[in-house]
Amino acid sequence: MSDAQFISGLIVKAPHERAPEYVKAKLSIKREELIAWLQGQAGEWINADVKVSAGGKWYAVVDMWKPDNAKQAPREKRKSTPAGRDVPPPDDDLPF
Repeated sequence: MSDAQFISGLIVKAPHERAPEYVKAKLSIKREELIAWLQGQAGEWINADVKVSAGGKWYAVVDMWKPDNAKQAPREKRKSTPAGRDVPPPDDDLPF
């Protein structure tokens, strides 16, 4: 895992044992440290994965995946309404 890029100033912990089931992780942010780290990054977006080490410690690393444009399948087109507005695909996993 030598190529993993940790996010300085972002601490990830397991949810408290009495937290509701819908709480998946606890995040703590060291504001100045995270801001300094973010200012050193390029691009508009930074994606991260929350992982658990073999020792049980939670952490976040930058997701370095980039699409391979030569092999990328065409995106599914959104359906249009009669008024011409885009309709996003349904999200069946919403809790409400």
